[in-house]
Amino acid sequence: MSKSSLVAPLVGTLLATTIALAAPQNAGAPAPPAQNPAAQGGRGGGRGGAQGPPPTAQAQAPIDLTGYWVSVVTEDWRWRMLTPAKGDYASVPLNAEGQRVAGLWDLNKDKAEGNLCRAFGAAGLLRLPLRIHVTWQDANTLKLDTDSGQQTRLFLFAAPQGNAGERSWQGRSAAQWYKQPQSSGLGFGGGRGSLAGGNLRVTTTNMRAGYLRKNGVPYSEDATLTEYFNRHDEPGGDRWITVTRVVTDPTYLTMPFITSESFKKEPDGAKWHPTPCDVEPPRQ
Repeated sequence: MSKSSLVAPLVGTLLATTIALAAPQNAGAPAPPAQNPAAQGGRGGGRGGAQGPPPTAQAQAPIDLTGYWVSVVTEDWRWRMLTPAKGDYASVPLNAEGQRVAGLWDLNKDKAEGNLCRAFGAAGLLRLPLRIHVTWQDANTLKLDTDSGQQTRLFLFAAPQGNAGERSWQGRSAAQWYKQPQSSGLGFGGGRGSLAGGNLRVTTTNMRAGYLRKNGVPYSEDATLTEYFNRHDEPGGDRWITVTRVVTDPTYLTMPFITSESFKKEPDGAKWHPTPCDVEPPRQ
């Protein structure tokens, strides 16, 4: 089920997180005396040694997202497993212009113009029933491939260099490991330093205009996609990724569109069969 009704709690949580991260620690305590780096032990600091390079994103990872995963659709079946009827944008907070554009959807036109991948752009991609394959392209770039639509997303932990370039279906994704401050509750992911129980936050911009649903429910080039990937394991051995996604779009949405998707890990790529972008017509 879409989670537009949870916008206020989410915004409050994110605001509280921002304040907590920005607040100085031990504000009332005097600053510790400066130390001579050459006198400090540890990596790169002992006996005047030079500091080594910062750890890579792969080395810092608090959770392991690599492997083959399949989406498990337990809600919103009619919008995710099937192509909804034209004009069915229930639960998507479209404004008047968004509703108008959704009413113009023409599947045959998309096919003729080679635009079937509009439904496979970043803002709608993981909402589709598909498999994903997650690998490290390099030590600071996480790569996510899909079987359905044969799309590739790159999550960039290193600061992007240069111009964002031409817009694309998958846009440009800036990634960081993220730990939400909490005083109670579950902390998934196991222990790895200060990010234990953390997750992955990905912010995507520079996208081509596409569809939030296969029936032409639109998002514009002004849209921003923010995603939170969390890994959790069950006692029986099943391993899961839960993705919470927030789409904001000043052109077509009246408020953020929030959804969550679940992916279950598969033992290998035996069921991995990539296929190009395709959209079935709505059932009559």
